[in-house]
Amino acid sequence: MINILDEKTISKIAAGEIIENPASIVKELIENSIDAEAKNIFIELKKEATDYIRISDDGLGMNKSDLNLAFLRHTTSKLKTAEDLNKIHSLGFRGEALASIAHIAKVEAISKSENDKVGSGIVLNNGEIIKNYNVGVSRGTTIFVKDIFYNTPVRKKYLKENKIELSYIYEVVSKIALSKPEMAFKLVSDNKVILNTNATDNYKNHIFSILGRDIAENLIKIDYESEKYKISGFISNN
Repeated sequence: MINILDEKTISKIAAGEIIENPASIVKELIENSIDAEAKNIFIELKKEATDYIRISDDGLGMNKSDLNLAFLRHTTSKLKTAEDLNKIHSLGFRGEALASIAHIAKVEAISKSENDKVGSGIVLNNGEIIKNYNVGVSRGTTIFVKDIFYNTPVRKKYLKENKIELSYIYEVVSKIALSKPEMAFKLVSDNKVILNTNATDNYKNHIFSILGRDIAENLIKIDYESEKYKISGFISNN
């Protein structure tokens, strides 16, 4: 017998395809912060990797109306028409990540844009907004993600042990931070600073702050430019 699935079940299945583990949540939220032109991104973890993730930025932020739309499926600020697909410069554009996170975790979001007098907050459960409130905050966005996969226990069962899931998160943050020397990143787990970078235009020092002295001191700078593209970076001398 073939059954037609209801919308909530479809949403959870789709969310499970996009959100594989806590690290994928961190990746999606950091990329949103980058697209929002943030200069500082703070990532905080508590207890198990699935228990608590908080990501705060000082980006453009959202007003109350946009915040209420942000967690609906296929809502995005990156696209308006199909033609816009030919000129995408953002890291995300499908409008699925936030909705997917909200369907497999308990989510709270706070945001304030430059023109708002006060910030806006929302609480979501099973992808639906259950509370709206006003809050005094600075410009930017903070998202709390708790009890990941609480309503899809089968997905949670296939996660690795906690130290491995935490290592995945560190890998995601460090790789993104490595590619963004112009931004500052701070990763804290149970009040312990795991990664802390400052914005800089000195790429070698930036690499040193993330990968350490041994790697940074054994790198060769490369630069190449053609009519169509330019490549610059560092390679190992080994």
